[in-house]
Amino acid sequence: MNTKNNRRRRDSVEKIERAFIELLQTKELKDISVTDICKETGLNRSTFYSNYLDVYDLADKVIEKIEGEFFELFDHKPNEKDGAVIMFTHIKENQLFFKTYFKLNYDEKHTIYNYDTERARRDFGDKNIKYHIEFFRNGLNAIIKLWLAGGCEESPEEIAEILKQEYRGR
Repeated sequence: MNTKNNRRRRDSVEKIERAFIELLQTKELKDISVTDICKETGLNRSTFYSNYLDVYDLADKVIEKIEGEFFELFDHKPNEKDGAVIMFTHIKENQLFFKTYFKLNYDEKHTIYNYDTERARRDFGDKNIKYHIEFFRNGLNAIIKLWLAGGCEESPEEIAEILKQEYRGR
C-alpha cells in the first residue's frame, strides 16, 4: 500500500531528494531530468511521479523541507546570540542543503530566517525600514554564501561574532 507515511515511500522520497541534491552540485536545475534522478536512485519513474509533479516540484519541496527544518530551530525563541550560533551550527551541519538552497536562488524568493521587524523599527524607525531589512537580508546571505564557499572553515561562534560586529549589536 502506497500510503503517505509508509516506510517504503519515505525511503523513496529520501533517495530522490538525496540524488537530486547531489545532481545539483554538478548540473543546473534546468538540466536535471526525471530520468537522471531515476538512474541515480534505481527507482522507477512511476515512483518519482507518485511523489512529485516534475523536477521543479521536487525543488520546491526540498526547499520547503530545508526551510521547515531551519524554522524549527527557533521554535523555543533563543536569545539573539544563541540564535545566531544555532543558525550557523545548523548551516555548517547541513552545508550541502544550504549550498543547494542558494544555488536554486531561493534566497531571492524566500528568507530562511525570521527578521525581527519590530526590533528594527525601534532601532531604525519607520522611514527607511524597507531599505534596512533588504540590506540586512542580503548582507547575511552574502556572509552565509561566502562561509559555505570556504567550507565553513570558521566556527559557528566565529561567524556569529562577525555578524554581530557588522550589525554593531543592534
